[in-house]
This record gives sequence, C-alpha cells and structure tokens, in this order.
Amino acid sequence: MLIRADTRVDLLRGLPLFELCSKRDLRRIAALAVERELEAGAELIREGEPAGEFYVVFDGEVDVRRRGRRVARLGAGSFVGEIALLSRSPRTATVVAATPLRVLAISGRDFVALLDSLPELWLKVARTLADRVDADEAMDAA
Repeated sequence: MLIRADTRVDLLRGLPLFELCSKRDLRRIAALAVERELEAGAELIREGEPAGEFYVVFDGEVDVRRRGRRVARLGAGSFVGEIALLSRSPRTATVVAATPLRVLAISGRDFVALLDSLPELWLKVARTLADRVDADEAMDAA
C-alpha cells in the first residue's frame, strides 16, 4: 500500500531535520522519496559501507548496531543514513529492520540537490549532523 502524498508531508513535518521547511518544501522532499518495504531482519544500512540513501522510518522499528552491538532502537518518524551521506564518509552503523518495516528512501544525490536548493535547510541539517556525530563519539568513548 503506497503512502499518500499528504501523509508523507505530515511525516516529514514531524522530523526535527525538516521542522523549518514550508509545506511547499516538504512536498518537494516527499516527491523525492521512494517507499520501500522490508521484512524483519533485513539490513537497511551496513557499517563501513559507502552511503547511497537517507531513510525515514514510516512504520516499524529498526535496530542500530555499532561493531555488532545494538546501541539504539528507533521507530516511526526516525531517520537514519544522513551522517555518512552528508559527510561522505563510510556508514557509522548497521541498521536492521527489527520488525516488518516501511521506509521512505531519498537518494544521496537528490538529498544534496535539495539542500543546495534550500540553503536555510543546510543549517538545520548541519546541527542535526553535529548532534549525531557527538553522540557517536560518546558511544565510542563508553
């Protein structure tokens, strides 16, 4: 079952990453997204690999693992994959579907082009990226 355009916009509006976006901007973001369904146990992202997409969890839960250890479980409204995508570094974690999963996937090229067309969004993304990198470094130190 496909996610309706207005439901996609509502989901994106609820993400801290996109809270400064106008409804028009959210529609543009939603139009870039491709819906994917995965079974429980399916790997969405693999630690150490290059980034290709950014994901928003629409329905279900994912486990985030670093060096094989689960460090978080995220649910609907969460997003993953932005760190490696924007920093052009390898993936910092493996993300696996903990339950049957529906996500919206946005390609790296489309996401960066979107950011280039919405300069005010860059600041919000940079802050989110910095927060996540800080959290990753804290986990490494533990």
